[in-house]
Amino acid sequence: MQTTFTENQLKDPAIQRSNEILRNCVHCGFCTATCPTYQVLGDELDSPRGRIYLIKDMLENERVPDDKTVKHIDRCLSCLACMTTCPSGVHYMHLVDHAREYIEANYKRPFSDRVLRWLLARILPYPMRFRWALIGAKLGRPFRFLMPDARLKAMLDMAPKKIPPVSRNDDPQSFPAEGKQIRRVALMTGCAQKALNTDINDATIRLLTRLGCEIVVAEGAGCCGALTHHMGKTRESHASAAANIQAWAREMDGEGLDAIVINTSGCGTTVKDYGHMFRTEPLAEDAKRVSAIAMDVSELLTQIGIPQGEDRNLTVAYHAACSLQHGQKIKTHPKNLLKQAGFAVLEPADSHLCCGSAGTYNLMQPEISAQLKDRKVRTLEAKKPDVIAAGNIGCMMQIGSGTKVPVVHTVELLDWATGGPKPRALQPGIASEVPILR
Repeated sequence: MQTTFTENQLKDPAIQRSNEILRNCVHCGFCTATCPTYQVLGDELDSPRGRIYLIKDMLENERVPDDKTVKHIDRCLSCLACMTTCPSGVHYMHLVDHAREYIEANYKRPFSDRVLRWLLARILPYPMRFRWALIGAKLGRPFRFLMPDARLKAMLDMAPKKIPPVSRNDDPQSFPAEGKQIRRVALMTGCAQKALNTDINDATIRLLTRLGCEIVVAEGAGCCGALTHHMGKTRESHASAAANIQAWAREMDGEGLDAIVINTSGCGTTVKDYGHMFRTEPLAEDAKRVSAIAMDVSELLTQIGIPQGEDRNLTVAYHAACSLQHGQKIKTHPKNLLKQAGFAVLEPADSHLCCGSAGTYNLMQPEISAQLKDRKVRTLEAKKPDVIAAGNIGCMMQIGSGTKVPVVHTVELLDWATGGPKPRALQPGIASEVPILR
């Protein structure tokens, strides 16, 4: 694609990067075949190719974003399926992130949009605030019919029937390896996940320590910054990311770390991009060091190996989170691990398409999100599984709101298969205690 940025514009590192990305695009349109919003809406401007044209025009001409451009950029899930499909290597993620930052700085949204985005940015990244918000949503749910905005209804619907108590395993501390120690790793405990489902981190700690890893929950680490990053709120997202970088760098410079382990793939995609996010800032070197050792829990488990499990006579439908399969290019590790542990693993049709969760997307674009959820649930249920496994809390909550099939994190099944407790979602009598959206 030909671009016409001026020399002065190209002095901006963000413009320079976007220019590189735009020039890689050859207009082929392969991306439209795997774009979920194009599949649902059928509008060229709701495809990566269409959005690329809008972004190019907006950035080159330094124009104030118009309503049309903002609408189509906002409808992007950032599922990154287009990056998997693209034969030219167009790094759409960096381009759309730049566009969102530009829109945030130059476009005045309607008052209701500004309020909702402000609330999300100041609640979701903070576990205790999020817990109180979930309690408030539960109390407000009977009055759902009074809400004039579908997004407000979606926020009320987000509250699970039961909110788990705080897990003290998420506090800064270390957990010694059982037997001979083979790795020392930091576990990212996340933000929203700590409020919605504490079983995931608990299972991860049990599993990794059983396999010889010392686990460190670093003092000062918290939200990865993804939620605000994808809203274009750079100051907030970089503040969250910087706290993580500093916390993990202290551990790396102290007793050392072999890996930073992440069990929420949406967070993993962002942490692995810290090197790019901070490339022009004082934390650039530490950010690069952190990104270099960040890995999804399935990557670490593949490295160290798990015992061969007995056949459990349980069929697992594996849902591939977009941030894992497209953002991090991890496609086979979770499935192979589940098979190694003794589970029969099936994958649904169109597994490359998003479930519609996508961070705050299901709250900000509830109608499109619901269509994608219904499609995903149908393809998963068509496999008639005993359980659905995924590697991202957002996907788990989204899919769980549309099916009666138990939904668990991959590590919960692997923990169970190697000596841990059976996932609560699979236990009669207490399965109802597991956070669900129904």
